[in-house]
Amino acid sequence: MVGQKAPLRLGEIWAIRVRLELLGCVRDLALFNLAIDSKLRGCDLVQLKVQDVAQGGRVGGCAIVMEQKTKQPVQFELSKGTRLSLSNWLRERGLRAGDYLFPSRVRDSPHLSTRQYARIVHRWIEAIGLDSAAYGTHTMRRTKPTLIYRRTKNLRAVQLLLGHTKLDSTVRYLGIEMTNQPVVMSRDWLKAPRNGRCFDLLT
Repeated sequence: MVGQKAPLRLGEIWAIRVRLELLGCVRDLALFNLAIDSKLRGCDLVQLKVQDVAQGGRVGGCAIVMEQKTKQPVQFELSKGTRLSLSNWLRERGLRAGDYLFPSRVRDSPHLSTRQYARIVHRWIEAIGLDSAAYGTHTMRRTKPTLIYRRTKNLRAVQLLLGHTKLDSTVRYLGIEMTNQPVVMSRDWLKAPRNGRCFDLLT
């Protein structure tokens, strides 16, 4: 399918989570939750290290990483469920601060490749009966901002979350028609990345 990949709906997110939990897929559950919360591109997600999300073995409530594409730091919050799944993964694998968060099972690769990540995402999608051609790794990046916009109609908040410099970029990213959409510009939402209560829609 050509064009933007579809975001997941809230029910689909929970369907994948429940399935991963029931199957005991500790790594995949941590990867899925972190992909949703972080909104990172696949190339940045697979290169995260333990020290990016945890200090002293404890997963924090937020993280800051440098994006490869923009060379700019981005901040994201980690929901309670994501922190728990990451903690379980770190404990099961015995990972240390300098280790890659998601090591590859391929001997020549220190961490998951973007291709491996893409295959994992398609497996999640197919497992709940969706057409994997309509979804991809960018689905994971688009999901939380789309849910937030549908709930709040606050473009500025989504712009801030995605790190877009222009509001027009956010409009195109969400695929919305400005002529029919109210735009909320409340100053309170400009503090969104530091206020988990505003965006913890998925827990």
